[in-house]
Amino acid sequence: MATEVYKTKNMILVDDRELELSPSKIKYLRMIMNYFDNVRNSQDDIEAITHLTECARFAMKQFCPEIAVSPEVFENYVDIHMVYEILDIAAGIKINEQSDDTVKKQAVKGGSAWEDLDLAQLEAEVFLLGIWKDYEELERSLSMAELMKTLEVSREADYSNKKFLAAMQGVDLDKNTKKSNAWEEMKARVFSGGASGDPNDILAYQGTNAQKAGFGIGMGLQYERVD
Repeated sequence: MATEVYKTKNMILVDDRELELSPSKIKYLRMIMNYFDNVRNSQDDIEAITHLTECARFAMKQFCPEIAVSPEVFENYVDIHMVYEILDIAAGIKINEQSDDTVKKQAVKGGSAWEDLDLAQLEAEVFLLGIWKDYEELERSLSMAELMKTLEVSREADYSNKKFLAAMQGVDLDKNTKKSNAWEEMKARVFSGGASGDPNDILAYQGTNAQKAGFGIGMGLQYERVD
């Protein structure tokens, strides 16, 4: 059974350069989301598109920094269709040019859960793995999809270790907690549309739940399982 943590897509720039796009690393996603209020506060679609183009430029700092040095340089290498493509893959901001909704409405539809997420707490949990020298390196290394998957595996490993130690003392941890598998039950609730009620539960922001929560805006919080 093959799996992928996130999707990638190749894009051809105006100068015929080919780039591989993927969900933005947290460092660049933070830039995008910090700027995104300008889109939300836009007076009309023209202003919204201007700000969305700037969001796409921030995303391009990861993939091709030399064309992201300024808005003027950036606009020499992309058209509006490419801007929407970058935002879709890198930040999960989906704009359908055939939609009857305004560009602004599509961009901010569903709101944003970015402000409600305690990202510092989630990063602190992952940081304890001891792989990164500081948080700057962590945010340059991981996208939200990668952070999510790392947390999932880390928590599963921690639970398995506790279960083993409890078994050594003759305690059935699953029986005592009335849970057959904590992570499997959590994922079942997510995929069935249920909410855990914990705002820091990163697994509650996958797939359709991510879009409903506004995490379609950039988190790339989805992975696809291919049987």
